[in-house]
Amino acid sequence: MIKLFRTFLSLLFSLSALFSTGQELFLPAIDSNKQCIEHYGFVIQYNEDYEQADWVAYELTANECIPIVKRSNYFREDPKVETGSATDEDYQGSGYDRGHMAPAADMAWSLRSMQESFFYSNMSPQHPSFNRGIWKKLEAQVRHWAMEYKRIQVVSGSIVDSPHVQIGPNQMAIPQFYYKALLIKKDSGYLSLAFLLPHQKSNAALKTFILSVNELELRSAVDFFPLLNDTIENEVESQSDPDLWDWEVRYDFEKEIEKSSVRRCVGITKSGKQCKRTTTDQSQKCWQHQ
Repeated sequence: MIKLFRTFLSLLFSLSALFSTGQELFLPAIDSNKQCIEHYGFVIQYNEDYEQADWVAYELTANECIPIVKRSNYFREDPKVETGSATDEDYQGSGYDRGHMAPAADMAWSLRSMQESFFYSNMSPQHPSFNRGIWKKLEAQVRHWAMEYKRIQVVSGSIVDSPHVQIGPNQMAIPQFYYKALLIKKDSGYLSLAFLLPHQKSNAALKTFILSVNELELRSAVDFFPLLNDTIENEVESQSDPDLWDWEVRYDFEKEIEKSSVRRCVGITKSGKQCKRTTTDQSQKCWQHQ
């Protein structure tokens, strides 16, 4: 029964994408044997064997790069994972960071998307030097491209080879590699690019880790952008030329994050005065005036 439901869910996602305006281009082909979960800002294919997502996919627009809410830091289990997601205990004392697949900074456009980005289903155990180093650098580069090209399709994930290390009561796997597959609309066509990063500290340039989406598909066994027109899919996904992309950094996201402080509620009290409560909600209204 569960397998039938997952197959139905897979078809539902695919059909909704086919009849949409194209914003679901980020959605990879879904494995009907695994649970696919739709959250407010991203979609997950969950791997119970590894107690984390195979991949997390979403579209990031230029408007969504401007933070409205502050970082949540409220890590918790994902209530939508049928078999139960990882927990605090899986990370406790492990020495690993709770690394985001869909970065919190990419989800700062709404309180709900920010909160859901801290579900453990969106986390993967990462070495601190990797999570706070080369992985963070790649996340920032993706946001620059979202600003530059107005929207970008993003799929983030990990690769677990055998044998692998496991941690925590749920025996969560430690991936050996992390990746991102990217797609943008430029002029009258599409550009794609992929990155495959070894799970270790690195001071190398991001361009060092570039490969084509086709090559990443072979390594990860994931079909990343199946909703591309068949006549152009292979051509687009075979690209690996970094010079086709604009690498110039023009946006100070750290400064924007600093600006996204708690704001005074814009609601009006019964006496006709502006409410004195503060809020981080994108409506700029406190709980009482929402």
